[in-house]
Amino acid sequence: MTKKQNDDHNKLYYDIDRNIDPNANRIKTFEEMEIPAYYIGKKYKIEARKVVSDFNLSFNVGSAVTYLLRHRNKHKDPRECINKAIKHLIYELEELNYE
Repeated sequence: MTKKQNDDHNKLYYDIDRNIDPNANRIKTFEEMEIPAYYIGKKYKIEARKVVSDFNLSFNVGSAVTYLLRHRNKHKDPRECINKAIKHLIYELEELNYE
């Protein structure tokens, strides 16, 4: 990943004020937040977080599902998101093995 790609990739991650309403000095509600398009389905407009919540998924499985849902929309190479999803599923298997 080039420096430019990395900067673009991380701009939302490091933008700590993106969910602060500057006029009210408070954190925005979910309805007020700008959800990136790659987290919203094309046909039914369902947000990835709502799918995860509706199925009551664990953190790792929910993260994997989110990565898979966006894998063709966020990066030019979908393998990055698929590899992240696989890592989260491995973490989940490790958690289940320790229960």
